[in-house]
Amino acid sequence: MSKNTNNVLVKRKLGKTDIDITPIGQGVMQFAGGHTFLKFLYNKMDDNLSNRIVKTALDSGINWFDTAEAYGGGISETKLAKGLKAAKVKDEEVILATKWSPVLRRSKSVKKTISDRLKYLEPYTIDLHQIHNQMSVSSIRKQVDAMADLYDEGKIRSVGVSNFSAKNTILTNDILKERGLTLASNQVNYSLIHRNIESNGLLDAAKELGITIIAWSPLQMGVLTGIYHFDENAFKDKKYGKKIMIKRHLNKSLELMKEIDQIAKSHKVTIAQVALNWLVNYHGDTVVAIPGATKPKQAELNGQAMNFNLTKTELNDVEELSREFL
Repeated sequence: MSKNTNNVLVKRKLGKTDIDITPIGQGVMQFAGGHTFLKFLYNKMDDNLSNRIVKTALDSGINWFDTAEAYGGGISETKLAKGLKAAKVKDEEVILATKWSPVLRRSKSVKKTISDRLKYLEPYTIDLHQIHNQMSVSSIRKQVDAMADLYDEGKIRSVGVSNFSAKNTILTNDILKERGLTLASNQVNYSLIHRNIESNGLLDAAKELGITIIAWSPLQMGVLTGIYHFDENAFKDKKYGKKIMIKRHLNKSLELMKEIDQIAKSHKVTIAQVALNWLVNYHGDTVVAIPGATKPKQAELNGQAMNFNLTKTELNDVEELSREFL
């Protein structure tokens, strides 16, 4: 086992807030499978299965979950709350993040929709409320001010964004500072085979400003499990949309998977766990990750990715091997 003394199980602060989160959270977009655009990616999930995934994630050490209005128009949020209640989890024992959907909407809908977010997640607090993307018809200032108003009203504990550029991340933080707040996080696509935030200024800005980067799709729709590289039957029963998204990455990432497989074997863990562990450790405390799970076992493995330490040499080796994806 690694001689690295860093304990990845230690919780981190979400940005500059007083909210403590584990390096790995559980994404629950898949809870809304079979609905809206997600029907092309995931099958419909019954409450029994989603409840088991929530319980397993908690048992594995994960203390926070990420959902969104856009994930089935409240279906994912509702299933998450059901799962937490089924597990008899108290509000103070879990951290929840959700998102306002800004696509072709004005900033006034931030306040109009918060009652739905609270209703679907009841009785749990919205610890982090995020602007899901940069597609609102209102200015960023108006959107951010609306979010800050929710904070002032005690309806949310912190403000985040998702899929924001470095420039707009900095702008959002500046606007929040005028309101006596700081930007807690920016949730973006980041993985070993999608490392562009390291070259476009976003990661540097996050480090400088103390903003947490939340990596969505940290296993790149399952590509970084290695399963699809080494098992020709792995695509069986997968949704067409997901097959397309996975296949386009396979050939280019094959050599990386072979090398990570060797590291994984030395730690008696999976390729996916090495990929997650690298992501949440290489940049210190700046990056956390929210892998999904369509099975309880996947949620368990996600949490267990926090239970071992890669050596400094291994961290650097993985960085070098994946540098072509910058």
